[in-house]
This record gives sequence, structure tokens and C-alpha cells, in this order.
Amino acid sequence: MEKILYVNAVVRSVALSPDGKRIACGLINGTIQVWDMDTGEAFGSPLQGHTFWVSSVTISPDGKYIVSGSYDRTIRVWDMETGKALGAPLQGHTDCVKSVTISPDGKHIVSGSDDKTIRVWDMATGEAFGVPLQGHTGSVMSVAMLLDGSRIVSGSSDQTIRVWNAKTSEAVGSPLQGHSHFIWSVTISPDGSRIVSGSYDKTIRVWDADIIMGKTSVATIESHTGCVNSVAISPDGCSIVSGSNDTTVRVWDIETGKALVAPLRGHTGSVRSVAMSPDGKGVVSGSEDESIRMWNLETGDASAISLEGRTDCVRSVAISPDGNTIVSGSVDNTIQVWDIETGEAYHLSGHSDWVRSVAISSDGNRIVSGSFDNTIIAWDMGTRKAWCAPLRGHTSYVTSVAISPDVCYIVSGSGDTTIRVWDMGTGKPLSAPLQGHTSGVNTVAISSDGNCIVSGSDDQTVRVWDLKTGKAVGPPFRGHTAGVWSVAISRHGKRIVSGSEDKTIRVWDVEFLDRHQLFETPAMYFSSNPIHALHSASSFLQDSETPAPSGPNKEGWVIGPEGRLLLWIPLNFYPVVYAPGNTLVIANDALQLDLSRIVHGTSWHKCREQS
Repeated sequence: MEKILYVNAVVRSVALSPDGKRIACGLINGTIQVWDMDTGEAFGSPLQGHTFWVSSVTISPDGKYIVSGSYDRTIRVWDMETGKALGAPLQGHTDCVKSVTISPDGKHIVSGSDDKTIRVWDMATGEAFGVPLQGHTGSVMSVAMLLDGSRIVSGSSDQTIRVWNAKTSEAVGSPLQGHSHFIWSVTISPDGSRIVSGSYDKTIRVWDADIIMGKTSVATIESHTGCVNSVAISPDGCSIVSGSNDTTVRVWDIETGKALVAPLRGHTGSVRSVAMSPDGKGVVSGSEDESIRMWNLETGDASAISLEGRTDCVRSVAISPDGNTIVSGSVDNTIQVWDIETGEAYHLSGHSDWVRSVAISSDGNRIVSGSFDNTIIAWDMGTRKAWCAPLRGHTSYVTSVAISPDVCYIVSGSGDTTIRVWDMGTGKPLSAPLQGHTSGVNTVAISSDGNCIVSGSDDQTVRVWDLKTGKAVGPPFRGHTAGVWSVAISRHGKRIVSGSEDKTIRVWDVEFLDRHQLFETPAMYFSSNPIHALHSASSFLQDSETPAPSGPNKEGWVIGPEGRLLLWIPLNFYPVVYAPGNTLVIANDALQLDLSRIVHGTSWHKCREQS
């Protein structure tokens, strides 16, 4: 049966009561009209109070209240029976309110506005709940809520749909893209398995539940768009965590390079440091936005630790072996120690400049910090005091510190291009500085067996050192096209991961160094598969003591002895091409080369295969 209700103004929005007996209409004359479905008559007088178009109306789950949003930038709550406004208008948006909805429990109102934000309000008090949800770059045209109240979905004139965690106000996963014009409306299926969106592009799109929960298809996720400042490897050695200037934290499969979860978004500044929990289920990140965030890798949710008293960005974070404590170093010259369960913290003071790096010992009893004041300090977790006098020797800022698994040694890297090894007990250097890098050392790590040190430098190389002798193990790994900001070693010691200013993450095969030392003429290849090596490398490198080239030169040429040219690689591919020793390069359009069928020099005639 069809019913036609005649209204004396243009209808902008309609809502049906849960019992199906009443309809509420929002009109461009600034009023709301309620209709009785049985009689087709208006129920009471129009609800008056807004001073401009009523763009959106909704009815509470119990049918007792109407909520309206208006171009006058306010939201109002009305009593369904009396038609009276309850309390003062909800004010906070700085532009037209385009959409309103009510949480399933009837306790919160969600609103979207032309000011590009989403706000959550307390239904009873009218107070704004938390901070505005920000991320859209255009007007928020429509908002909806999952029936369990856990997620908010928004559609925008920026042509994207976003999913938000209703409790933390954080974005879940990446924006959903596909529409080519404004998104006018979004809704969620009752079972929470689908999002449906309608757009000015004349299409309706249906999105599945995995996207709602932030489990976006990993095949569509791109690599970092900013410098990779920090990398860590999971305890099981299967995944990599990275933090970047693009403000995201990302998790990758160490073998395939595929993203395991959607980018973790929430920071509003560069992510300077990441660390993984001992159980591999959580990540801690520190950022220039003066916050530390704890991420649940199973849900993608994050909680922010309040940094009261801090004055600038967090440069480094570390997690204790038991997973109960977070340590952070900051530009305010202090170290902060946090109890994860209670959120309580205390600080350690002693440095006179930025704390660039912090580390926690394997027994959880020691903290070591490195600073721009050129010193290292070892702290006792029990007494909360320095274990000994500051360790002095570096002639420039200390960028990175690490503690050996047996808690006997401290390793430090510095802008003075050297690495130093210190005795934890006495604070004295064990030997002469480790020299080899030609520019500042940005990062150091120690293998789980305590035998090797790995370092990354502004000279764009990764080096491996014998901790006891201080000697370099094999040649440096070359492949990055900008400074190496962070390195990590897998627990089994077979993989090194490096993050660079060139926006890429590279995974290196430690055994490559052994192979390099075993053979007089090592294989030359730019692939993760040794089968792709240059088969006749010996003739190309004959009569030379020069090591095999590790990559193209500045002009893109791979050159052998006496300036022999092998091949030219276009410079735009150089940052993403695999280098000798790489098992994986995480970058957009990473490039591998198969040299197995290349011929050169006097072997040119072999280019024609014999049948």
C-alpha cells in the first residue's frame, strides 16, 4: 500500500521510528515534522529551533528521541512525544552539519560536517566526547555506526569512505577508495558484514566485513611514502615492523614483502622509533607528535600514552623483555619509563641534550641511553639512578645504543663515523673504535648470540662487525641510495633488515658475506635468486683484485675492472633495484634483474643460442 504525505517544504532527510509507526522529516525551512504512519497525519506541530536547513534527522533506538543536524552548524535533541528540545543545541562544528546518527545503545550521537570532521557527543549531557575525528579532506556527507557500537563509518566529498574505532577515535585501516565523485550516503548491514555507499558518480558500492575491521587486502597496500626511520623484527623472525616520516607504522612479511595489516594510522608526526612486544602481538611507536602509541596487531587498534610534561618529540622507544615496561627517549633530554598496565611513569635525568636512543637489557635491570651530548649513560632500573659515570669517548652525538644479550657490553654508534664497544660493569671501552663507515653511524644492533654488531650509516651502507675482535665481517652491504636510519637482526641471525631515508626497506642475507669470502670471484647478481647471477662473472672480473660491483654507479652503469661496462640501469630504477645480498626490497615497483643469459666481452658471440 502506498501513502503520500504532503509537506509544505523541500524534504532533506527522513527517518523511520524503530516500531515503524512514525516518520521524522527534516525540511529546508529549518523545521522537523513528525508523521503518524497509520493515519498519515502530522503528529503535533513542526519542531522549531534551527535557523537554517535541517540536513539530517535520526530517531533513537527506543523511539523516544529525535536528533537533527542543520546547516546552522548545530545538532538538537528533541522529545518525540512533546516535541520539545532537550537542552541547548550541541555546538562545536565550524561548518554545516551534514549527517547525524545515534549509537545502538542510545548513549552517543555521531555527526559529520562540512568542516571535514566527525564528532561524538554524549546524548545525556550534550558534551563532545573526546577529540574530533580528522582524516577526510572534504565534507563529511554521511555517518553510520556498526550495531555493536565498535565502529563508525563515514562518507565524504573527498570520494573516500573511512572506518573509525568508536572508542579510541582512531582510523581503522586505509580509506576505502573507488568512487569517482562525492559520497552522499553510507550504511552498514545489520550483521556488520557489509558497508554500502552511494555516490554522485551514479554508482552504489558494497564493501566487505574484512575492510570494516581494518583487514584490507594486502595486495593494494603500497610501501612508505616517507623516510623509513625505524625497523624491528618480530620474535619469530617472520615479520618486519617499520615507522616512517609518512606518519604510519607498517607490518610486512619478511619473506614476501607483503603487508600483513593495513597501515597503522594515528600519529600526526613522523614515527621516529618502533619496537615489538615479546609476544609479537603488539607494537610500540614513538613520534614527533609527542606521543607513544601501543598497537594491537590483531585488531589494528591503538591506545595513546599521555606524555604529560614532555616538551618535544619522542626519538626512541624500547620494550622490556617481560613486556610490562616501555622506555622512551625524548628531545626534552630525559628518559621516561612507563608501566604498561597502570600508565604511570617516572623520568631519568642526566643528559644535557636530546636523548637519541634507548635500550633495555635482556634481564630487564638496565637501561642504556645515548644522547646528542656525546655521552652514554647506563641506568639501574631498581634504584632509578645512573649505574656509573657517563661513558665518554665519542666526539660527536651518540645516535644509537644496544646492549649485548649477556648484559656484558654496550655498543654505541655516533655521528663521528665510529662504533664503540663498552664494558657494562666498568664503563670503559673494550678496544679502539670500529672504523670503516665514511659518514655518521645512525644505528647499531647486536645479534642474539652476541657475536656480531650490525651498523647503518649516512654513507648508505650496512656493515657487519665481529664484536670481540672489532673487525669488519666481509664487505659492506650496498644498495640504499640515501642514509640508513635503522637496522635489526633476526633472532636466528640469518637476516638483517634496514630502513632508509630513500623510503625503502631492504632485507639482507647474512650468509652472503660468508659466500663472498669463500670465492675468489663472487657471483654478481641483482636478484633474490642466485640463479639469476651473471654466469661468466670470472671473465668479466678477470685479472683484478677489485671486488664485484655491488650496484650501479652514479650514472647507472655496472662497471668492472679497467672501467669495463657491463650494463646500464636507468637512474630512476636505482633506488628500488635489488642489490647483491638482498633477499627482499620493500618498495613500490621493486626491481630484480636476471643476468643469467647476459654475455659480454669476448663472449659476445654466445648471445645467439645454439639449437
